[in-house]
Amino acid sequence: MTSTPVHAARRELTDFTGELIGPDDSAYHEARAVYNAMIDRRPALVARCADADAVARVIGFARSHALPLAVRGGGHHGAGLGTVDGGVVADLSPLKDIHVDPEARTVRVGGGCVWGEVDRATHAHGLATPSGIISTTGVGGIATGGGLGHLTRKCGLTIDNLLEADVVLADGSRVRANADENRDLFWAIRGGGGNFGVVTSFLFRLHDVSTVIAGPTFWPVETSADVLAAYRDFLPQAPRELNAFFLHGTVPPAPPFPEDIQLRKIAGVVWCHTGDDPEAAAWQMAPLLDALPTPLLHAPSAMPHPDMQAMFDGLYPPGHQWYWRADFVDTIPDDAVQLHAKFGAEVPTMQSTMHLYPIDGAAHDVGPDETPWAYRDSTWASVYAGVDPDPANAELVRRWTVDYFDALHPYSAGGAYVNMMMDEGQERVRASYRGNYDRLAAVKADLDPDNLFHLNQNIRPAPGPRP
Repeated sequence: MTSTPVHAARRELTDFTGELIGPDDSAYHEARAVYNAMIDRRPALVARCADADAVARVIGFARSHALPLAVRGGGHHGAGLGTVDGGVVADLSPLKDIHVDPEARTVRVGGGCVWGEVDRATHAHGLATPSGIISTTGVGGIATGGGLGHLTRKCGLTIDNLLEADVVLADGSRVRANADENRDLFWAIRGGGGNFGVVTSFLFRLHDVSTVIAGPTFWPVETSADVLAAYRDFLPQAPRELNAFFLHGTVPPAPPFPEDIQLRKIAGVVWCHTGDDPEAAAWQMAPLLDALPTPLLHAPSAMPHPDMQAMFDGLYPPGHQWYWRADFVDTIPDDAVQLHAKFGAEVPTMQSTMHLYPIDGAAHDVGPDETPWAYRDSTWASVYAGVDPDPANAELVRRWTVDYFDALHPYSAGGAYVNMMMDEGQERVRASYRGNYDRLAAVKADLDPDNLFHLNQNIRPAPGPRP
């Protein structure tokens, strides 16, 4: 019988701490699945790694057999970069350790955790660290790509709160990276994605965030231009405690939304005020509300921070068709407002959406070269997401997303948040890092000269002689 990668792995990786799954195993189809059902890849081996030593051994196995290697934390990336046809998937999902140190105000998190698990652990101490907006998202992708979410204006990006990481490098060695050790690596992983190694453990700074005043405000989509123009002028002047992202979408056909607005297309704002005083939150929201007609729904309320983080989980479960595009945005001129209104009215399915995430406030306190995130002077990150559970609608949602992006890209700053991009080519990656790309490429050449970690928004090793 011809030896396959999974047979070779079982023969060579004796006493492997984890699970080795191949195409003939009953667990294979569940093990190969990722969040975006538009991605249907068939790896030769899925290696569920229970510790850092297992990760190192899988890296060595892939390298010695010249097999492409994908690394999967939560599996949420829209382009399916956590899996690969015919190669090896290092699945970090068993790495679930979480340790909160309330006195040091830190949390150490295993590379296989998802954010909901972290939020619940830190909330028990009245603390939180910034992440995204869906709690089933993996920690690793957000924590190495950037990290935009409900706490950005108050607490910065996720990468701004990363204090230390344990990393397995392409040669299988295990190192710790922080402000004092392996400083180039520490700089690179705070925004450079999975290009430099596999992070098996993260240490994050925590903030006093417990109860938040959070929830949506919806207006009819016909008023979209007015809502977006008012939001554009309002938010950069608002206190940092108030985060709010703009969206186009459709009201879900379920509670807690009133029946008379369910399935209506809307322009909306999703609020998150990092205090527990509803009156203070209402006072800070008032300038936007006073500038616009009475909304269809205004529903911010006090809730635990983990509940806010999980607010979109039910709307976006695993297994739907997704197609993404994204851009950084400095300003939103009136012509762009009108184009947004046009495409917002054409949202093709109930779950398709466009979000504008603010990246000002605390995110602007960090310099453009202090981390690889080069767009510190931008004001928003836009994301266009066509979503639907039905594979028959895959082309419909893809076309709306691409058309929306193509229309608005001329008004962008040039690059995009790499976690919200599809596989769009090397020049798009370079544009997203601006002047930081060459330094990233130099670090890549030092740590991964053969580009073993290339199934990502890839930073190619800088050319030149190798040591």
